[in-house]
Amino acid sequence: MPSNAILEQKKQVVADLAEQIKASAAGVVVNYQGITVENDTALRKALREAGVKYVVMKNTLTGRACDECGYGDIKQYLNGMTAIAISTPENPVAPAKILKEYAEKIESFKILAGYCDGEVLDAQGVNSLADIPSKEVLIAKFLGSIKSPIYNLAYALQAVIDKDGEAAPAEKAPAEAEAPAAE
Repeated sequence: MPSNAILEQKKQVVADLAEQIKASAAGVVVNYQGITVENDTALRKALREAGVKYVVMKNTLTGRACDECGYGDIKQYLNGMTAIAISTPENPVAPAKILKEYAEKIESFKILAGYCDGEVLDAQGVNSLADIPSKEVLIAKFLGSIKSPIYNLAYALQAVIDKDGEAAPAEKAPAEAEAPAAE
C-alpha cells in the first residue's frame, strides 16, 4: 500500500493536469511508441514554440484528470505509451496540426483521441480539426470575399463612365462658387 505522502503527490499531479486541461481550448492524446529521441526533441520544440504543453504521464493519472474535467471518454484510448498535448485558449488547433504532421512522418506515432469545446474527439475528429486553416488564413479569405463585390461594383461603374465617354464631374473651386455671375 502506498504511503499517504505518495498518494497526496499523485492527487496533486492529477489536480494540476486537470487544471491545465480545464484552462485549455483543446488537447490531443497520442501514442508515441517508437519515436526516436531526435524526432521527440523536434516534436517537443515545435509544440513549445506553439505554446502547447506536452505531458507524458501514467495513463491512470491522465484518466483521472480527464474524469475531473468531464472528458472521461478519453480513458478508453489511454493504452500503451501515451502523452497528451494541451493547447492554449488562443490557438486551439496547434496541437492537432503539429501532431498530425508527425503522425504522417512517423509510422508508429499515432493520434488516438482529443477534445475540443467540451467534446471528446476520436482520431478522425482530431485530424479534421488539424485540417482547419489557421485564423490568419480564415480572416484573409473572409476579407477577400467582402472586398471582391466592392471591387466589382467599382469596375462596373468605371465601365459605365468609360462607355458614355463622360468624365466624372469635377468639383468647383471655392473661389468660383462664391463669385457672382456677370450679367
